[in-house]
Amino acid sequence: METKQQKKQHKGLKIFLIVLASIIAVIAIFEIISCTYHSSPENVEAYECDNPYIVGTDTPEVSAHRSGGGIMPEETMMAFQNCAESGDFSVDIFEFDLHITKDNVLVLLHDDTLDRTSDCVEIFGCEDVRPEDYTYEELRVLNMGAKFENENGETPFAELHNNEVPDNLRILRLEDVMDYLTRVCPNADYIIEIKNDGELGMQGVDILHEILEQKDLLDDVIFGTFHEEVSHYVDNTYPDMARSATINEVLSFYKAAITDDESFEAKYIALQIPYNMPFRLAANLGTTTVINYAHEHNIAVQYWTVNSEKDLRYLSSIGADCIMTDYPNVLYAVANEK
Repeated sequence: METKQQKKQHKGLKIFLIVLASIIAVIAIFEIISCTYHSSPENVEAYECDNPYIVGTDTPEVSAHRSGGGIMPEETMMAFQNCAESGDFSVDIFEFDLHITKDNVLVLLHDDTLDRTSDCVEIFGCEDVRPEDYTYEELRVLNMGAKFENENGETPFAELHNNEVPDNLRILRLEDVMDYLTRVCPNADYIIEIKNDGELGMQGVDILHEILEQKDLLDDVIFGTFHEEVSHYVDNTYPDMARSATINEVLSFYKAAITDDESFEAKYIALQIPYNMPFRLAANLGTTTVINYAHEHNIAVQYWTVNSEKDLRYLSSIGADCIMTDYPNVLYAVANEK
């Protein structure tokens, strides 16, 4: 007859085995989805399109996500210089994000705060440092490479502060990066995202459009945002600015694609969509069904953020138009190994 302690131990073991079995089952489901959701390259179809971002080949355009933030400090001039002046790889599309400052300057930054990437906590003595609370000149003191860690686990720029910070690691204005890239990479295109929402986001769009118009770059940019109201503002105010689909528009597109809705129409020219396991549980966006349907409706398909060589090869094989990656050097090698 079991003692109370033995019963307790057996109960604990039973719970452990149930949890372990559940974990194994989840892993198995992930693996099944990963395999069965891969499409066959033979299913890729060709359509006559006038969308310049549809490449029509099995070699996707290489996009440097956050200016190749896996190689150099993201969205700094140092990172852009690394991509634009490398002798080992080239970039077709530069992707970066914008925030508006207190004095209405658009600066490059992915997060809502500067805490993750810069030394702002040490320099300003506070956390949650947001660009809209500081002027451009106030932000220029920061080291935007302070938290960068390379593949060896090293932080080569962490000890640089104030006057020690080189100019190519300070916060970057939109005008400066565009002037540099149009000079060094005159044939490049751009994916530019406004991160602010609401009124700040709309104000950012006004400034962005003005700068792109002045520099004659409107035809070279796909605008993006996660904020529906900002996308609607673009549609109503700047119909000459090409944009990518909103989250709700991606969901509507996916429903139309899997049902082959012949009445489908879109206001956008590109799907900028993820390709990783959590999203594939609900909707697998990385199939020839998605790409063929998009191309049939003159929509380019651009995937973010893909860093796995296996996924890079797969998406290349099924007709992806562009892949955004933190490691454009790796994607360039994969895309050109054929």
